[in-house]
Amino acid sequence: MENTVGTVVRGLRGPIINKGDDIEQIVVETVLNAAKNKDFSFEDRDIVTITESIVARAQGNYASIDAIAEDIKAKFGDETIGVIFPILSRNRFANILRGIAKGANSIILMLSYPSDEVGNQLVEIDELDVKGVNPWTDVLTEAEFREHFGYKKHRFTGIDYIDYYRELIEAEGATCEVIFSNNPKTILTYTKHVLASDIHSRFRTKRILSANGAETVYGLDDILTASINGSGFNETYGLLGSNKATEDTLKLFPNNCQPIVDGIQAKLKELTGKTIEVMVYGDGAFKDPVGKIWELADPVVSPAYTVGLEGTPNEVKLKYLADNNFSHLRGEDLKQSISEYILNKKEDLVGTMEAQGTTPRRLTDLIGSLSDLTSGSGDKGTPIVYIQGYFDNYTK
Repeated sequence: MENTVGTVVRGLRGPIINKGDDIEQIVVETVLNAAKNKDFSFEDRDIVTITESIVARAQGNYASIDAIAEDIKAKFGDETIGVIFPILSRNRFANILRGIAKGANSIILMLSYPSDEVGNQLVEIDELDVKGVNPWTDVLTEAEFREHFGYKKHRFTGIDYIDYYRELIEAEGATCEVIFSNNPKTILTYTKHVLASDIHSRFRTKRILSANGAETVYGLDDILTASINGSGFNETYGLLGSNKATEDTLKLFPNNCQPIVDGIQAKLKELTGKTIEVMVYGDGAFKDPVGKIWELADPVVSPAYTVGLEGTPNEVKLKYLADNNFSHLRGEDLKQSISEYILNKKEDLVGTMEAQGTTPRRLTDLIGSLSDLTSGSGDKGTPIVYIQGYFDNYTK
């Protein structure tokens, strides 16, 4: 019988993960139990995805704001620190900022505007036009920002992040001055000692600072790259990808995930006879067109994945073939011609008209977005996702 179902995605419920748990065995058992419970069979090129959060929990990869403070103090001493381009997030940055402030005497907080790099808005861009403010050239003090735009609360959280961040800093005993600019060099008129807090633009930011007279330059990816008094750490990403755990601690991005995904794949191969791809995923990489928020606050969508998930899709656009190559055909003739075209398509379709409109993104980014939307970030309780038929096409 003809297969009338394409990709199937299942969010799987497993146990609550705690420090020291065998994450590989838990994932394998959860997948096997789900297959038995929902009566599905395994196929080669099925995919298991695991949220980074449960991997980090199993690793016990946590750190306190005191550990952050100690690392900040060691790197910056008593200098005034320019903290630039942080994202606006209680979950992602509030405890980081508390740790920075606890290790500092004075902070110049420079916010990008009208939004942070992942789309959280301080002010609507249309308001800049009305006020004649150019975000690429104009540097604003806090008083000037308030004069132009007043007091703005985040659309979804109801937080005025300017007040919120300044109060967090001052509560830890540091002084704070807030300015607004999108040019990294602006901060150098206030201090030569800078902590670049952006995520995806951090390498450019640090390069510009270093080339223009900064004396001390670090990024969040340089903080807690090694353990401080037994704390968790991430040797590659530092504080990037961390989330608030308690009022005084952070869960960091997981360390050394490649052996985990390879181990899960090997166990599933032994138990099912199938080669099942495995990846750890964090935030998906997609943008909310209403809230304007780009979801990717982690440094990467996937910190580790098995080799079969390398690369990008190599697909043709069915509607293009139907409207162009085979526009004279209908019904079974059309179906047969398109199927034959797919079966004989080139191994590399980059630049061909038949591939235009297909998604030019890496497989891990696409699958990570699919997984993140499936598991959600709330109380669904499905941190493991099982995907079937992702690599199937019209000819399957």
